[in-house]
Amino acid sequence: MLFEIHPLQVGQMRSNCYLVKDKKSSETLIIDPGDDGEYIIEQLTKLKCSPKLIIATHGHFDHIMAVLTLGLTFQIPFRLNCKDQFLVDNMRENARHFLSIDPGPSPHVSSDLSDNEQLKLGAINFNVIETPGHTPGSICLSDKRNKILFVGDLIFAEGGVGRTDFSYSDKHDLYASLLKIFKLDDKTEVYPGHGETFYLGKEKKLILQTLKHVSKFY
Repeated sequence: MLFEIHPLQVGQMRSNCYLVKDKKSSETLIIDPGDDGEYIIEQLTKLKCSPKLIIATHGHFDHIMAVLTLGLTFQIPFRLNCKDQFLVDNMRENARHFLSIDPGPSPHVSSDLSDNEQLKLGAINFNVIETPGHTPGSICLSDKRNKILFVGDLIFAEGGVGRTDFSYSDKHDLYASLLKIFKLDDKTEVYPGHGETFYLGKEKKLILQTLKHVSKFY
């Protein structure tokens, strides 16, 4: 594989932030910088990364609170599916409500991420898959060649799936999104928004069993 993946666990919600670095050019994609912006900057410096783009798999505050710091530090754009723009706009209010912290102003979204869009950065090449349900604008990033999938809060290890009890969530959309990614190779390595990395085939049966009676939410 011509790129490296460096997982970082950040913030009170223990969200996963991923640094995807091209081995040759050091160009780096930052996925879901949920908090601890200074720590993420330290790791980028330590790993000799050259950040070029920030992507959020969805707009929940625990996946975007470090975006503003990183964007200003490196002068790089921030992108997500704009169906989640309302969540970005409410980031500060939600962080205050759930965590009693003030993360500062909401970041500016540079441009929309659309279904089947190709994201290329050096040897990094991801296909955007719209996977609504947890939020209207949830997306996954898929690299079929290297069997890599970033899923945000769509699915988790041990049969967990994204919660759908928010007013803007839709469990039927979530189930359809799950079925969409289940078409990928069972050997696909899945990088979730919380918890441990896992292989798609190993968890598929567990996840299917939980679709009607979900007990584990994030």
